[in-house]
Amino acid sequence: MLNKIIVLYLQFANRELNIICMKKHNGMRPQDIVVLIKIISLQQPDWKNIDIANAILISPSEVSEALNRCKIAGLIDSKKRKVNINSFIEFLIYGLKYVFPVQPGSTVKGIPTAHSASPIKDHISSGNDIYVWPYIKGTQRGQAIEPLYKNLPKAVENDVVFYELLVIIDTIRVGRVREIEVAIEELKKRLKNAR
Repeated sequence: MLNKIIVLYLQFANRELNIICMKKHNGMRPQDIVVLIKIISLQQPDWKNIDIANAILISPSEVSEALNRCKIAGLIDSKKRKVNINSFIEFLIYGLKYVFPVQPGSTVKGIPTAHSASPIKDHISSGNDIYVWPYIKGTQRGQAIEPLYKNLPKAVENDVVFYELLVIIDTIRVGRVREIEVAIEELKKRLKNAR
């Protein structure tokens, strides 16, 4: 009987300790979105945190923290392996531009984004409004759009799927009504296959 009481007490104490030690969710961070987009663009279930970290040029601990925040937000499953596509799409469409707003800045050299890059530019003519992520190795001049994460221009150099998903997301963040409509169509089309 005493052993059962001790075991129950230890279980209760351990559970309380876990609750006290759990990290507080301090809201989403821009790199959380980038981590989820990278997971989707990999199109393979056997990725590791280090793979994501190396691909998007952040530390493995930042990837781990991003996955924890995304789990709490319901954007990734409890094992932190599979993106909850429906919830993620809903967040991107209805919350992204309010949580991570952006305004076009000064004219700089960089990599095209939003309606200035494929796949959005294939549907809409951007005219003279060229948007770019500032990047020294960029080939285009346009108004600066702050990327969700500072290393994105370098991270997208060798991953077209990843780049195009981020272009779509930037269009949702900074686009006009028609551009956003096209971006949402493209987002849904690309993510429905990621299930």
